[in-house]
Amino acid sequence: MDTYGAPLRDMRFILDHLVGIDSIAALPGCEAAEPELVYSILEEADKFAAGVLAPINKSGDLQGCRLDGDRVVVPYGWQEAWDQFVAGGWLGLSLPEQYGGQGLPKALWAPVWEMWFSANLAFTMLPQLTLGQTEALDVAADEAMKALYLPRIVSGEWACNMSLTEPQAGSDLAAVRMRAEAAADGSYRLFGQKIFISYGDHELTDNIVHLVLARLPDAPAGIKGISLFLVPKFLVNADGSLGAKNDVRAVSLEHKMGIHGSPTCTMAYGDQGGAVGYLVGELNRGIEYMFVMMNEARFGVSLHGVALAERAYQMALRYANERSQGKVAGEAGRPIAGHPDVKRQLLAMRTRIFAMRALVYPAAAWFDQARHHPSPEAAARSRRYIDLLMPVLKGWNTETGNLVCDDAIQVFGGMGFVEETGVAQHYRDGRVTRIYEGTTGIQANDLVSRKILRENGATLRELVAEIRADVAALADVRELAGHAKALAANVDDLERATDFLLANGSSDPATVQAAAVPFLHLAGLVCAGWRVAQAARAAQGGLAAAASAGAAAATGAAGVAGVAAAAGAAGAAESAPAGAPGAGAEDAGYLRGVLALASFWFATYAPQVRGHADTVAASACVGLAPDTALWA
Repeated sequence: MDTYGAPLRDMRFILDHLVGIDSIAALPGCEAAEPELVYSILEEADKFAAGVLAPINKSGDLQGCRLDGDRVVVPYGWQEAWDQFVAGGWLGLSLPEQYGGQGLPKALWAPVWEMWFSANLAFTMLPQLTLGQTEALDVAADEAMKALYLPRIVSGEWACNMSLTEPQAGSDLAAVRMRAEAAADGSYRLFGQKIFISYGDHELTDNIVHLVLARLPDAPAGIKGISLFLVPKFLVNADGSLGAKNDVRAVSLEHKMGIHGSPTCTMAYGDQGGAVGYLVGELNRGIEYMFVMMNEARFGVSLHGVALAERAYQMALRYANERSQGKVAGEAGRPIAGHPDVKRQLLAMRTRIFAMRALVYPAAAWFDQARHHPSPEAAARSRRYIDLLMPVLKGWNTETGNLVCDDAIQVFGGMGFVEETGVAQHYRDGRVTRIYEGTTGIQANDLVSRKILRENGATLRELVAEIRADVAALADVRELAGHAKALAANVDDLERATDFLLANGSSDPATVQAAAVPFLHLAGLVCAGWRVAQAARAAQGGLAAAASAGAAAATGAAGVAGVAAAAGAAGAAESAPAGAPGAGAEDAGYLRGVLALASFWFATYAPQVRGHADTVAASACVGLAPDTALWA
């Protein structure tokens, strides 16, 4: 029952109409990303996801990982999947060409990695770690370190992980105690313990590169005294060959709610004299370099929310169309998908997934524009938008993805609560996405404090102006005028809530922090609604173009033959497969489906914006509540 197929029509529609994949291919350095190549890569990635990764997802969940002496053993099938992943060139898809990658844009990366996260999140967390670590090393490492490590990392010969968290520190990196001591040869010796380290150890690759936060004994207190060190599992000789085992090991594995196929390790450094490490970049700039990795990780986690929601939805949709129970419209023996409430749940799930996808793919394109756009102003604007909305992407997408996974269990009813059907795994796997790389509360406080208050809301105002321009264009489409009105009201509420934050940020920071999560949900709904509205406008335009083409065919033909030709053109538009000439990437039925999703969004989710805005404005109630209110 738990098979997977990528939603290629949605992916292509969003790439065509919201991202503008042809405009990405026009950027300097992105010329290889021609639309037809992009679509071919998506089809091949779908085959790999469905044929290699998805079949070992459930078995990996059941087997989990184990510690056998000093060895971390991963589930059966992981090694073969990794070897195929590397051999297929998938790891280097978006990584720099100078280190052996293909350098393709992030706008393509997003749908491809969504497929892999959907198919098998626990497995795909390993290659995901390579992306942020590669970027951090590329930004901060010296040329010798880059030359020695990056080609082997990008090729998949060596793997990476990110070793940040400590037992006493949690999300408070200022409390990091991992100790680094300078050695006579210019290297360092590291001592301490890290926890919650995904793929901290395994034998899938010949070597593992740990990027570790630590501080020297005389370093400044807090985050200003933290440095970043590269600690290889096996020491590396000057020619790239491997030497002795380093003084780093996994001492235990976490017993988790989900992602059982991913080994989450407690790592000990320096138990036997000191783990050899090498400074990355400059001393005391580790937090700065860490955020290069963290932003990449947070963007990836935003895709986790979409991906697991899609996988759970596919299971629920299949089950609802196979399971017969009760009477539908007075008729027995019909699938439960026909029950109005079940259909509502399915439509709610599908709409939310479409909105998440429509939000995150154009954000991926902002990365490409920030890096490659020839206009400094356009590149800077894209970078500002990324910085502003990264907490929203990570926080709102994972919160919404969890809701979808929960709804999938509800569609199954009692069968969703038993492990045999498999849908519960996606809920269990997805639950951590709201926590790691910063909880939703941390994301929300980052959004409010660092992104909005620090610059007095300037970038948010800039984004709001862009949304309002799209509202005006939407209002010009007669069929979508109601959506334009609803979105305009949502933007008004967003501005009202923003004004509240700015008015109280200095005088009442506790209230503003209490308002942060409701504000994040508000911002997520408005930004997602903006993208849904853009999709509706594109769909309406596609239908209008098809109708015009049919009318033109009828006008240009004579007599009965002309009528037949017009009918044939309309029929072709109705039934043409994706990518067929005259139908774009979508047939008329699909486009009407997009319009239905937009209608459901503005009937169901847009009204929730007002509630979040009112909650933001009333957030002083949190501080006013006495501590006694917390105890029964």
